Amino acid sequence: MTNKPKIALIIGSTRATRFADKPAAWMLKQAQARDDMDVELVDLRDFDLPLFDEAASNAWVPSSDERAVKWQEKIAEFDGYIFVVAEYNRSITGALKNALDQAYTEWNRKPMAAIAYGSVGGTRALEHLRNIAVELQMVPTRSAVHIGGSDFFAVHPLGANAEIETIEEHLAASATSTFDDLVWWANATKAARS
Repeated sequence: MTNKPKIALIIGSTRATRFADKPAAWMLKQAQARDDMDVELVDLRDFDLPLFDEAASNAWVPSSDERAVKWQEKIAEFDGYIFVVAEYNRSITGALKNALDQAYTEWNRKPMAAIAYGSVGGTRALEHLRNIAVELQMVPTRSAVHIGGSDFFAVHPLGANAEIETIEEHLAASATSTFDDLVWWANATKAARS
């Protein structure tokens, strides 16, 4: 039995041509190199979530759709979350917003962090996600990893499509800070919840 926090690394895009797999794989590798948390990749593609159509949030009424319940049970397993955030039209993907809305109590009093990407590093999308997280009673961390500008176009398939390791030196310090924040808050909120 371990006391390390269990963290979900959630891929927030479901498009067939998504870029998310590359930063998700890099972030997972960085997280697995640490000994202060256990991280599991959670891909929204693996959950056939309907568009939210419940009577109310599961904070008020149990969900009736078994696909939503399966998602809630998965999310409940974790002590914190790292979101892989694509910026679509200055916000998060519709798939991620829908997944967030499909649960409520499972997110409560747990920290969230992110690796975000886009021309300006996914900054605007991550700000939206942080606001949503507050409403879901999560604890957004200050630190995050951003892949933007020339780094984004160096590793994106519509740019040079280089391996993400070619920009790793630009991301490593942010990743360390992000993990440090997330682990601290995961341990703190885990202790408080128990």
